[in-house]
Amino acid sequence: MKIVRYRTDRDAALGVLREDGRSVTGIDAALGIETGGEICQLLDQWQPGFRARLEGNDAEEVVPAGELELLAPCAPLRRNVFCVGKNYREHALEFERSGFDASDSGRTQAAPGAELPVIFTKATTSVVGPGEGICAHTALTQALDYEAELAVVIGTGGRGITREAAWQHVFGYTILNDITARDLQQGHKQWFIGKSLDTFCPLGPWLVTADEIQPQNLAIRSWVNGEVRQDANTSDLIFDIPTLIATISAGITLLPGDVIATGTPSGVGLGFDPPRFLKPGDVVTVEIEGLGRLTNPVVVQS
Repeated sequence: MKIVRYRTDRDAALGVLREDGRSVTGIDAALGIETGGEICQLLDQWQPGFRARLEGNDAEEVVPAGELELLAPCAPLRRNVFCVGKNYREHALEFERSGFDASDSGRTQAAPGAELPVIFTKATTSVVGPGEGICAHTALTQALDYEAELAVVIGTGGRGITREAAWQHVFGYTILNDITARDLQQGHKQWFIGKSLDTFCPLGPWLVTADEIQPQNLAIRSWVNGEVRQDANTSDLIFDIPTLIATISAGITLLPGDVIATGTPSGVGLGFDPPRFLKPGDVVTVEIEGLGRLTNPVVVQS
C-alpha cells in the first residue's frame, strides 16, 4: 500500500494511491478519523483493520492522482531524522579518501566505529517533498552534495527493541536524499549543521507499507542531470535495519512516525576527482526499487 500526502485547499491530506496509479482514496474519509494530513497522527490511531478498509474502499473520497501536488509523506516530523553515517563500505572508503571527514580524527577504517554505527540527525525543518527545490545556499557552501538513502518509518514505538523484534516496529519505507554541505560538515567537525540547512532532506514520493518491501535487497540509484552517479543495493549495508533499530532504541524511545535514514552508497559528489558538487540548475533523482523516484531541482533560493 502506497500512502501519499498531498496539498489541498485545507493545507494537506493523506491518501492511499490505488493500484492503477490514477486515483487516491482519502484516508480520513475512508476511516472516519482525523489526521490533519500528518502520518504521525495516522500511526497514533492505526488499527489492524485499517489496511483492509483502505484497500477495499470504493465509495469514499477519491481524488485523481494526476491533479495532486505531492508533499513529503512523513512531514511534519515530531523530531529530527535519525541518520547513519558511512554505512556502505565503498562509500566509507570514498569518504576517507576525500579528506572531508574532519570528525574521524585521523582514523582510517572502512566500517565506521568497527563495531557500532555512526548516528547523527537532520533537523525537521530540512524536510521538503518531491519536486520541491533544494536551496543551494551559495552564501554558505560551495560543496553541495547528494546522498541516496533508504528511509525506514517506525510504526510502533518502543525502547530496548531487540534485533529479533525490530521488524515488528517498522511501518514502511520511503526515499530520502541526504543533501549535505561538505565544507560545513568539515569545518564544524560534526555533521549536524552541514546536513540540516533548510531543504536538505527531500522525502518521497510516498510511503510504502512494510508488507510490500523486502528492504534487504533493493536496487538504489541516483542521477544528476540524467547521469547515473550511484548504483548499488541495500544488501551492501554494513549495519542492517534491525541493528540500527536496536542501537537507537537501546536508550532512546522510538516514536511512531520516526524516520531512520540507513546511509548512502558510493558515487556521491565528493567521491570524484575532482569532486562533482551540485549547483543551481541541476536536477537530482533518487530511485529505490519498489519505492519509486524522488526528483528535486537545485535552486538559488526557496
